[in-house]
Amino acid sequence: MLSYVQDIGIDLGTSSVLISTKSRGVVLREPSVVTLYRSGKTVHAVGQASATMLGRTPVGIVAVRPMKDGVIADYSATEHMLRALIKKVCSHNVIKPRAVISVPGGATEVEKRAVKDAALVSGVRKAYIVSAPIAAAVGLGIDISRPEGCMVIDIGGGVTDIAVISMNGIVVSGSLKTAGERFDDAIVRYVRKKFAIIIGERTAEYIKKEIGCVYPRPEDITAELKGRSLLSGLPQTIVMSSSEVMEALSDTVNLIIEEISNVLEQTPPELSGDIAEKGIYLVGGGSMLYGFDKLISSSLGIKVNVPDDPIAAVGRGTGKLFSKPELLS
Repeated sequence: MLSYVQDIGIDLGTSSVLISTKSRGVVLREPSVVTLYRSGKTVHAVGQASATMLGRTPVGIVAVRPMKDGVIADYSATEHMLRALIKKVCSHNVIKPRAVISVPGGATEVEKRAVKDAALVSGVRKAYIVSAPIAAAVGLGIDISRPEGCMVIDIGGGVTDIAVISMNGIVVSGSLKTAGERFDDAIVRYVRKKFAIIIGERTAEYIKKEIGCVYPRPEDITAELKGRSLLSGLPQTIVMSSSEVMEALSDTVNLIIEEISNVLEQTPPELSGDIAEKGIYLVGGGSMLYGFDKLISSSLGIKVNVPDDPIAAVGRGTGKLFSKPELLS
């Protein structure tokens, strides 16, 4: 009787971790958060259970995000997180699985090695590293082996990856440490400056998801947010509008538009024609901000395609890559 083995794909992101398989697609989504006991640094919780504790932990426990800007910032916490999440998916495996793991396009060899090593000590038999834009394109079902150009933009939690892909490789690329977390930081700074209120990371993320936009909405919408007044030091509630969030995000978003434009300027004319015809593919959690596709399209004059589940594109692609051994060599 053969031992059961399941190969997995891992999208190891700054904000969340997705694990997928070739046959079932994405089977796990958890926030990239680990809570540790301060004494001895032993694990208290991982994933969603930890995310609810951000900014609310008691003295003896600390909540950390082990990934920053798409790469490992805390190796030990990353190892604990991966081990726990891989076990959730592969607890029935008799033999350790192989894994394809995505990294930002701008990751260095040292950063790639750190990801690979963390996976190998966390319950993986063999680890393959792949660039996130390549994984996203495969996850979208694009045939990247053809001599045709496609442009993928992946706006994640810590990094925005931009790549023009043709014949199984990246022709031109750009990578910015400007993405979801920077959007949250921009909202925190804006609220502090305009309303003299300090808000936390989770509140900024809530506002971004609920009423955030980077292109004018048909109607301005509002949401309440709670924070601490800089003047009195007491809790205070204010109402913020979607147009104010758009104003808060404008400078940060413009950096992404400029980088997309730079990559397009470096793209060979033949591939530029393919992109103009097919459009740009926009994935990642940041793509869900209202109007991002409209803003890119109006700024560059190119249509933008957003899949139904843009957050899962890279995760799905890592699972499918076992069917494409030429990309794993």
